Amino acid sequence: MKVTVPDLIDKKKAKEKITMLTAYDYSTALILDRCGVDILLVGDSVGPIFSGYENTLPVSTEEILYHTKAVNRARKNALLVADMPFLSYQVSFEEAVKNCGLMLKAGAEAVKLEGGQEISDLVRRLTLSGIPVMGHIGLTPQSVHSMGGYKVQGKTEESRKKLITNARSLEEAGVFSIVLECVPENVAKEITETVNVPTIGIGAGRYCDGQVLVINDILGLFEGFRPKFVKKYVDLAPLIENAVKNFIDDVKTGRFPEEKHIFS
Repeated sequence: MKVTVPDLIDKKKAKEKITMLTAYDYSTALILDRCGVDILLVGDSVGPIFSGYENTLPVSTEEILYHTKAVNRARKNALLVADMPFLSYQVSFEEAVKNCGLMLKAGAEAVKLEGGQEISDLVRRLTLSGIPVMGHIGLTPQSVHSMGGYKVQGKTEESRKKLITNARSLEEAGVFSIVLECVPENVAKEITETVNVPTIGIGAGRYCDGQVLVINDILGLFEGFRPKFVKKYVDLAPLIENAVKNFIDDVKTGRFPEEKHIFS
């Protein structure tokens, strides 16, 4: 069954957990959609994961558009959300509306923006333009330099209050859900109980309305830094390595191709 923005609100009311995974390509998205994941996120994590960037900052609007189109061709039921990259929405309202609108033209049904109270006016503008917005607070990777690195947010009383204020501000501005990244479990629980829109956690504990992870992390395909909150469900990297080594050996020894692989 096709998942829509209103469906997510209903899932929170029904206390039904929401699932979200990143997707960057057609083949992977096809599998994830078939499995029944609620939301596919074309994340700006595509930078480090797919393109080998040091962080998410170099990712361009064109790159997200490209991957959004690929994922959209595959999915049938999942809600498709596109991450808005750094500087695609911070320069002006007009440019933000245009860039977010391009994501919807590419097949996305919503966009995700990092930030709290400071982007609430922009969220209002986007929702009035018919563009559904997913919020993202806590650790916001596009602000990695101003935050001094990838650190848990909300550990002090001041930062806890700020997160709650940001969540309320985003809800009032019109977001349909909020990603909480690297937030203490008790703070995430308080935010989840405070707002009426679903919260989706990544390193935010057990009490969020849903969970999101990077697909390459849960499949064991990203061999770089692995955060504490990641659960690896399978370790595909050594399996792929073994398959490739077998292919190389078969070709060099003449075992491949065999007669059954040949046209006559």
